[in-house]
Amino acid sequence: MSKNGSIPVLKYFNKYEPKIIAVTGPYGSSSTITVAPLFTLALVPMVNYGSTSYQLSNKYIYPSFLRTVPNNKNLVDIIIHIIKWFGWNWVAFIGSQDDYSQDGLNFFIQYAKNNNICLAHQDLLNQTSNYISTLNTIEKRNIKIIVVFSSQEVATNLIRAAIKNKIVNKVWIASEVWSMNKQLPSEPGIQNIGKIFGITEQQVSFPGFKQFIYNRQSNINDKYLRNSKAYASQKEEKMCNQDCNNCSLLSPEEIFNENPTFSFPIYAAIYTMATALHKILQCNANGCNKSIPVYPFMLLKEMKKLDFPLNGRKVKYDQHGDPHVFYSVVFWRLETSPPVFERIGTYSSYPEIAFTINNSLISWGRNASVPFANCSTECSPGYRMEKDKNYACCFVCKICEINTYVNYTQDPYTCKSCNLDQWSEEGSTSCQKRTILYLQKTNPLSIIITVFAATLLVLCVAVVMLFSYNYNTPVVKSAGGNMCFIMLASLALASISVFFFLGQPTEMHCIFRNVMFYFFYSVCLSCMTVRSFQIFCIFKMSAKFPKINRLWVQYNAQWIVTGTLSAVSAFVCILWISQKTPSPKNIYVDDTLILSCSPGNEQTFFISVFFTWSLSVLCFSFSYMSTDLPKNYNEAKSITFSMLLFFISWSFYFTVTKFPLGLYIQFFNAGAQLSSLYGILMSYFIPKSYVIIFQPQRNTQ
Repeated sequence: MSKNGSIPVLKYFNKYEPKIIAVTGPYGSSSTITVAPLFTLALVPMVNYGSTSYQLSNKYIYPSFLRTVPNNKNLVDIIIHIIKWFGWNWVAFIGSQDDYSQDGLNFFIQYAKNNNICLAHQDLLNQTSNYISTLNTIEKRNIKIIVVFSSQEVATNLIRAAIKNKIVNKVWIASEVWSMNKQLPSEPGIQNIGKIFGITEQQVSFPGFKQFIYNRQSNINDKYLRNSKAYASQKEEKMCNQDCNNCSLLSPEEIFNENPTFSFPIYAAIYTMATALHKILQCNANGCNKSIPVYPFMLLKEMKKLDFPLNGRKVKYDQHGDPHVFYSVVFWRLETSPPVFERIGTYSSYPEIAFTINNSLISWGRNASVPFANCSTECSPGYRMEKDKNYACCFVCKICEINTYVNYTQDPYTCKSCNLDQWSEEGSTSCQKRTILYLQKTNPLSIIITVFAATLLVLCVAVVMLFSYNYNTPVVKSAGGNMCFIMLASLALASISVFFFLGQPTEMHCIFRNVMFYFFYSVCLSCMTVRSFQIFCIFKMSAKFPKINRLWVQYNAQWIVTGTLSAVSAFVCILWISQKTPSPKNIYVDDTLILSCSPGNEQTFFISVFFTWSLSVLCFSFSYMSTDLPKNYNEAKSITFSMLLFFISWSFYFTVTKFPLGLYIQFFNAGAQLSSLYGILMSYFIPKSYVIIFQPQRNTQ
C-alpha cells in the first residue's frame, strides 16, 4: 500500500491507487484491531475470517471491515443458550489477555446478568499465569461449569493443568478457537477432567479439496526441490501470487489435521473478494473487462451488496459487515479411539434465532443425568427463596409461616398471605378453605344449652305461678313479696338471651345475647342487693340506727333503690348500644372460621360488666354479713351461695377465654350465663317453693 515506506493522505478516495485493493486476515482480533486503521484510511476492504471482536462491527471506526465469522456477541449468546438449556447458573469464565477474550467477557457479564446466571469466577490468563491457582479457586467455590473463551495456547495450558492437578467432573465449554483442536483429545488423562462441549462454525464439505491438496503439495515439493536457488532470490523481492514456501514443508495429513473451524470462513472470504471483483470487471464466460479501473472503495461497495449461496450456506453481510450465524455444538467423545467431535446441536440466526440440542447424544457418565451446577439447591415445597446479597442466583430457603403460601410459578421469593376465609399450614404452596363453625341448632352443645335454658324458663314460670297462688303466705312475703316477681321475670327474660347463642350470628343475635342478659341480670341483682341489705339492716342496724330503719320502711326505700339501680343499668346498656352496636365477628383459629360476636364499644362494655360485678360484690357483702342470723331467716345464705356461684362461673369463663378453645368459648359464655341464673333460681327460689309444696306446716306466721 505504501510508497517509500509511507501512506500519503489524500482528499478523495478515488485518488488512492494502492498496490492491493482487498485483503483477508489477520487471524486474531488484537492483530486486526492494530492494522485495520491502515486499510480503513484508503477504504481498502478487509474480509476477515477469524477476528470476532465486537469492536470491529463499529462502522464509524472500521468502515471497510467485513468478516465471514460471527462476532463475539453471537458466540456468547450460544454459550448462554447452552448453559440455560441444562439449567445451570453457577459458572466460571476463563479467557486470555487479548481483545478477543476481553470482548467476550464483557458480553458474558451482560448476558449472564440478564439471564440470572452467576459468574462465580473470572480470570484472563497468559502463558506465564498461575493456572493451578485459578483451578484451585474454581474447586474451592464448587464451580462445575467452566467457559474457556481464550486463545489456543491458554486453553491448552489450562486443560493440561487440570489433568495434572486431577480436576475431575467438570463441564468445559470451548469457544470456536479451540473447540475442534485435534491435539488436545489425545492428551493422556483428559477423559478424567469431565465433559467438553465446543462451539464451531457449521462444517461445510469441499468436494475435491483433499485431492487438490495432494496434487498441489506434490507439485510444490517437486518445484521446491528443483528451484531451491530460485527460492533464495525470491525472498529478496516478493511478488504477487508467490507460493508459500513454508507450506511446502507440510504434508497433506498435517493440513487435514488442522482445526477445520475456519475452513469455510477462509473460503468465503476469498470467494467474496473474487465475486465482487468479477461483478466490477463485468466478467462472463468469455472473460473480464480489464480496462475498467478498480478502486478499493468500489470493491467495498460491491461486497456489501453480495447475497449468494456457497456450498449450501448463504453469504450475505449485514449493516455491520457481519454474516449470518450458523453454529454447531459439538461434544468431545473422548471414550472412543480415536476421539471424535460429535455434533449434538445447532444455532442459527437466519431467518430467526433457532437453538436446539439432542440430549440423547450426550453421555454424562455413571449417573446418566445432567450434572447439578447451580449456586443453591432448589427449595423444598413451601419454602420461599431469599436472594443472596452478592449473587442474584444464590439464595437461602425459608419456610412460609402459617396462613401464608408460596407460588413458584408467580413469585418464588414471597410468601403470600391467604385470604381471610382460607388457611394454610406452615410450609404450604396453596391455601384451603377454612371450616366455618358456629353453634348450629343441631350441635350437641346447642342441644344442651337449649335444654337447660328451656328448663330454666319453665321453672321461672312455674315458680311465678306458685308464688302467685300463695302470694299472702309467709314464705312468699319473706322472699320479697312483689319484688320476687320482678326477680323471677328478670331471670326468665335473661334466660331467653341464651337462645341467641344458637345459629349463625347476626347483629340482632349479638345484641340480645349480651345486652339483654346484662340488663335483666342487673335488675335481678338490684333486687337481691336490696333484699340482702334489708335483712342486714333488720338484724344488725335497726337497734343502732332505728331512725334510718324507720325512714327506710316509711318511704319504701327498697323500691327507690331498686328502680335507681335498674335505671343506671338501662342507661349503661343504651349507651353501650348507641356507641357501637355489638356485631358479628369472625375469629380465625388454624383451619377454622368461628362466627362469633364482638362486644361493640369496649369501654361501655366494660362499664356494664363493672356495674354488674359491683352489684354482685355488694350483694355478696351484705348477705355474707348476715349468714349468722336465725335458721328461719336463711335468705342471706341462699343469696351468698348464688353470688359465689356467679363469681366462680364467670371467673372460669374469663380464664378459658385466654386459651384457643374456638367454638367452645361461646358454649362457655352461654354456660356462665345459665350458671348465674340457675344459681339464683336454685338457691333462692326453689328452696322456698319446696317449703310451699312439701312442708306447708312451715309456711305459717
